[in-house]
Amino acid sequence: MKTYVIAVMVMLFASACGGEKKQSGQKSAAYYTCSMHPQIMEPQPGKCPICHMDLIAVKKNTPVKAGDLMLTDQQIQLGNIHVDTINSGIIGDEMILTATLNIDQNKTNVVSARVMGRVDKLYFKNIGDFVPRGAKLYDIYSEELNNAQQEYIASIEKKEVLDNSLIDFDRLIQSAKNKLQLWGMSNAQISQLAKSRKFSPNTTFYSTASGYITTTDIVEGSYVEEGGAIVHLADLSTLWAEAQVYSSQLAFIDSKAAASVNFPDIPGRNVRGKIDFENPELSPDSRINLLRVTIPNSDGLLKPGMSAYVHIKGKENNSLTLPTDAVLRDAKGASVWVQVSKNSFKNVMVTVGLENDNSIEIKSGLNAGDVVVTSG
Repeated sequence: MKTYVIAVMVMLFASACGGEKKQSGQKSAAYYTCSMHPQIMEPQPGKCPICHMDLIAVKKNTPVKAGDLMLTDQQIQLGNIHVDTINSGIIGDEMILTATLNIDQNKTNVVSARVMGRVDKLYFKNIGDFVPRGAKLYDIYSEELNNAQQEYIASIEKKEVLDNSLIDFDRLIQSAKNKLQLWGMSNAQISQLAKSRKFSPNTTFYSTASGYITTTDIVEGSYVEEGGAIVHLADLSTLWAEAQVYSSQLAFIDSKAAASVNFPDIPGRNVRGKIDFENPELSPDSRINLLRVTIPNSDGLLKPGMSAYVHIKGKENNSLTLPTDAVLRDAKGASVWVQVSKNSFKNVMVTVGLENDNSIEIKSGLNAGDVVVTSG
């Protein structure tokens, strides 16, 4: 009987030891973590010290290397983690520059006085007035011009009286007519002068160009020298969108590329233009260069002085690309999370290149076929 009791005690002790070993093995095969804070890894169940949620058990199926992150299916689902395979693709950088609309200086004209005199009447006086080509612009009193008109009339009358003389009156008439033409009188005015044989002290001059008045240099009653400016006219059928570019951005601009321009003051208005000027000299203080895009303005809705945004598509590269949100940036540089096995991820530093609204170029750090976390 005594021997039987001892044998039973030995069996119970052995069974207890085996249970402890089994429990010990179970403990070593799992750990407890928080679904919201996967950095928490505890050997015993309990609550998260950060958010106080119940810890969940995670089996250690594979060893986790230093720096790697092991997540459960629940953590992946709660974190809305999505992965994608990196592949080659075409990427082009789009640069958005702030610009100001200015007058196209290639389409400006200056209407100047052809003869010295006093301006007695201006038909257009205000800046911004539109002057059609051929419209009356100003009346001038000029003694020189009046004398030339009298000379022309006298030549015609002398020819009629002394036509049989040895003097070539046709030559004299043509010489006087040429002088009137050089001083700005039109052929119609000269013909009317020959017909009526009378002239007014004031002579009307007509605009030789069309456009909007940007500058008026004289007022009624003022004297003007020969060649003096009367008005400055600008044709606004095309405008310049002038943008400032930093020297570090110049290498990414394709000077042959088309540009798209939109305007915050006119929502929905988008016009195409071309880069037609790039200042060869940088500002030494700001290191800024001037870029100019010519844009059409046939309906006249665009005005000089308006702000604009110039979208320029840069050079395209065929390289590895990822969604822009997949790349994380901090003080150390750019990095991505790469899936190394099921539910296991590691952080990899990468070198990035061109970037647009949706994609970013990966120049080094990854290979085609790597599975990368794109969101989460």
